[in-house]
Amino acid sequence: MDNLAKSLGKLGIAVLAAWQLLLTGAPAAEVQQRVVPESPVAIKQSFAPVVKRAAPAVVNVYVQHTVQQIVSPFGDDPFFGQLFGERFGVPRERIQNSLGSGVLVDQSGLVVTNNHVIQGSGEAEITVALSDGREFPAKVVLKDEHTDLAVLRLDAKGVQFPAIQFADSDSLEVGDLVLAIGDPFGVGQTVTSGIVSALARTQVGISDYQFFIQTDAAINPGNSGGALVDMDGKLAGINTAIFSRSGGSHGIGFAIPSNMVRLVVQSALKGGTVQKPWLGATLQPVTPDIADSLGLPTPSGALVAKVAAQGPAAQAGLLAGDVVVGVDDKDVKDPQAFEYRFITKGIGGSAQLTLLRKGQKLKTTIALLAPVEDPPRDARDLAGRHPLSGCKVANLSPAVAQELGIDDDTRQGVVVLDVKDQTPAARLGVKRGDIVVGLNNQKVASVAQLAAALDLSGDRWRLSVERDGKLFNLAISG
Repeated sequence: MDNLAKSLGKLGIAVLAAWQLLLTGAPAAEVQQRVVPESPVAIKQSFAPVVKRAAPAVVNVYVQHTVQQIVSPFGDDPFFGQLFGERFGVPRERIQNSLGSGVLVDQSGLVVTNNHVIQGSGEAEITVALSDGREFPAKVVLKDEHTDLAVLRLDAKGVQFPAIQFADSDSLEVGDLVLAIGDPFGVGQTVTSGIVSALARTQVGISDYQFFIQTDAAINPGNSGGALVDMDGKLAGINTAIFSRSGGSHGIGFAIPSNMVRLVVQSALKGGTVQKPWLGATLQPVTPDIADSLGLPTPSGALVAKVAAQGPAAQAGLLAGDVVVGVDDKDVKDPQAFEYRFITKGIGGSAQLTLLRKGQKLKTTIALLAPVEDPPRDARDLAGRHPLSGCKVANLSPAVAQELGIDDDTRQGVVVLDVKDQTPAARLGVKRGDIVVGLNNQKVASVAQLAAALDLSGDRWRLSVERDGKLFNLAISG
């Protein structure tokens, strides 16, 4: 009887292992088990070992820079101070301090934080304080507005710093325990616990690349740039923002996934800027109406609206009307999710896209190439007696579009790179990223054409400028 029981037990284990292999593609022993505490002893278990492993790599980032302030001779008088303060005031320099958090990701002294923590610092003095009280000056290695990430290098030769390992943020699941470590309100290093509340938040509006981990671990002002840590003590994300009506934590915080952070750090180590692969196509959300017209069961995926003739998308066989629903077997629910999946693949090699075309699912391989500068940018400073005087413009190409954060890398034309203060263009309200599409009822196709047309335009101008997808037509004379 005992032998029979043992045989049945072995058979049960074998069946379980077979089912596990069939369902997950991995043996049962290799599948990570997520266990809910079932006893008072288990509930009393502590996060202390995780904190001891991760906390030394979390730092404070202090930024000190000088700003010009107009001191009014009328003091705090609410009437005369408002009317005449700036006109008769005395400019004085004032030291402004800001505080955030950061994470050591390399033992040589490489720190990653949020770009908004150091934004506007210029030649400011940046100091990084470790959890053990040591302080080191730091220099900016890389700043990337589009991801809202920045990488700093500590000025300390021969020092070996504590560093945290990267987790695979794609392995996170809703409900996983996480810790947020940072310096909220400048009170000192603080640890809060919570769970992953949601994944792939793409409608947050924090940065250009929308794909965030949402957590209820308390995140407050000063936590920006700090670590979101998994239960292995690895970096799951960089805490970036909170949803709050009062400025304090309401249990809705957002972190940039570690896979995106790793890409930015790798770019810093290579001494370059963050480059995303060139798609060569324009994507748009799948609305319920579009889903009905295409016969899709749900309004999900990224609809291909336009394909550039010579881009990677065209070479991969993508067509207008296709719906991208996956990148390397990772689901894509909207264009922002696609962009994250595509960007984090990095430059080099290829990726497999899953498409829906006329109700049929198919797969294709796309090359992960750097964006090209075709046509050449031909950057020029415009000067003269015309409304665009003071602008620096360039021919729009996939490389320039990525540099300026323009989503549509299939666009052509002339784009504004910079605008000098106190110039006709600045007074007109022209901004970096504006696309000049027409002058005096003629389409603008290149910088050379625009410069020649401005020289011959006389004293009346009809200017067409596109900004954030909206077209503005201006009539100017004088």
